[in-house]
Amino acid sequence: MANTLTILLAGGVGSRLYPLTADRAKPAVPFGGKYRIIDFTLSNCLHSGMRRILVLTQYKLHSLQKHLRDGWSIFNPELGEYITMVPPQMRTGESWYSGTADAIYQNLYLLERSGADTVLILAGDHIYRMDYAAMVKAHEERQADLTIACMKVPLAEASSFGVMGIDQQLQIREFQEKPRQPKPMPDDPASALVSMGIYVFTMKVLCAELRADHERVDSQHDFGKDLIPRLIHSHRVFAYRFDQPGGRVSPDRYWRDVGTIDSYYEANMDLLRPVPPLDLYQRDWRIRSYHGQNPPARVAPGDAGEEGVVANSMVGSGTVIVGGIVRHSILSSHIRIETGAVVEDSLLFDGVHVGKQARLKRCIIDKGVRVPEKEVIGEDLEKDRRRFTVSEKGVIVVARGYQFDKSS
Repeated sequence: MANTLTILLAGGVGSRLYPLTADRAKPAVPFGGKYRIIDFTLSNCLHSGMRRILVLTQYKLHSLQKHLRDGWSIFNPELGEYITMVPPQMRTGESWYSGTADAIYQNLYLLERSGADTVLILAGDHIYRMDYAAMVKAHEERQADLTIACMKVPLAEASSFGVMGIDQQLQIREFQEKPRQPKPMPDDPASALVSMGIYVFTMKVLCAELRADHERVDSQHDFGKDLIPRLIHSHRVFAYRFDQPGGRVSPDRYWRDVGTIDSYYEANMDLLRPVPPLDLYQRDWRIRSYHGQNPPARVAPGDAGEEGVVANSMVGSGTVIVGGIVRHSILSSHIRIETGAVVEDSLLFDGVHVGKQARLKRCIIDKGVRVPEKEVIGEDLEKDRRRFTVSEKGVIVVARGYQFDKSS
């Protein structure tokens, strides 16, 4: 993979994940008790042998920058390996990135001086495992100009994606970006084949198309809306099936876009299923992250000797449960659950403190929040809506820095 340059797009606003993105970029949002969302894509790069990575950032990048510094300073520049953050530099004008294609166009000089023949373009906000090396190999074997990773989804969900029509050789003949009436697969009328937002380009083709797109006044400078629909009519564009055999990673075929509060919450809860669809304990493709020097987690007796209880939950290091009860929840590091408190179906970020006899249900509690004694969240949605963000499916988000009214 020495001739492949990887570009990881990590500059989205993440407005649908607000307030979790109020102070951090979407790829830096915590996931699964000890990871950040971006760790899944970067771990795929690490295991796939992709060791020249440009991370294009834009909004609220400090948290992401710190995480990459602390957890991903692992490559050797003397061997030509790197993970480099690239904030907007306005080299081509005075505007910030105006689309996925424009973000790369504004850094075209980095591509051209890299000496790479192939460019792998990734998003930093999806949860999945994938061997990118197998996709790059398929791209080269077909002598493709562009290869798009794709997967099968239920037809009812396909309107949120770019929908593809392919021939028997997997060459893409049709592409619709988020159509109202998605076209079903010929062999499966209940499903559609959709883009995963993972692209392999031949370098010369990408550079030429980015320059041409920049000159178009009617373009939104987006891969799905502009470049791909044009390329399928003039170049060799192929699909790479996410569910096909091959590659070095065990095939769980799990992929989730965690772009909303509900999808993010559900993807975390997937980890607590009896047989999780994404196995974090898989030894041949481990997810790397930054882990601080924390003491072990502990379940301790409460004030009157009440035993703490933890059932079907994930508990991060440094967390102490003192006579409290935790069920079907994911707790990050340095959390304290006091006597008589009950936490159910919830996600708690680093440093959360839950007071005595408090009750939390279907909550996401952001970093450092102190929940007072006897506080109740998740049992009265109307009351919760007046204080917190509540998702369409009733997940309550308590933002970082929230101060509880003692009289409430």
